[in-house]
Amino acid sequence: MKLFASMTSPYARKVRMVALEKRLPMDVIDVQAADPRVAERNPMAKVPVLERDDGSTLFDSVVIVQYLDSLAAPALIPIAGEARWRALRWEALGDGIMDAVITRLLEKRRPAEQQSADALKHQEGKVARCLEFAEREIGEVPWLVENRITIADIALATALSYVDLRYPHDWRRDYPRLTQWLATFSARSSFVETESPR
Repeated sequence: MKLFASMTSPYARKVRMVALEKRLPMDVIDVQAADPRVAERNPMAKVPVLERDDGSTLFDSVVIVQYLDSLAAPALIPIAGEARWRALRWEALGDGIMDAVITRLLEKRRPAEQQSADALKHQEGKVARCLEFAEREIGEVPWLVENRITIADIALATALSYVDLRYPHDWRRDYPRLTQWLATFSARSSFVETESPR
């Protein structure tokens, strides 16, 4: 398998962490979305995109994660019941944080006179609400669901580290439980090996 991915893409990092946790061999090809190889494999010209061994492709990190999870046990996405929905809700929360941070980043990259203070405030409010939700919902154990690593942990850790990368601010002061949880999770080898370049 080949993963076409930007090394700073949080969605690609989520996929890479899943592959590492499941010990799945995968060649990672560092590309930007504008690379023509991406559009050849994904009509939306977005990374990440996975090229399977038969040459077919999968795109969107949620789909790629589900595919990788189907290839080897144990499942990172609980198969059924309340645990499944809790894990997928955490993944949606993590993806939502990343979406907001990226939208804010793109706004900040516009010329200063064209930036919208309202747009920035809107995205920053989304991040704050998500962090507040996570702080309330997080438990005292190291795992978010089923007392074991799941996509919930991978997605949330990826999102929090992306906040640090692209929207650095002192969120840890207001969210001590979240801070402690990330400090514990960030020692995991899949997290360390996929750290984004600055």
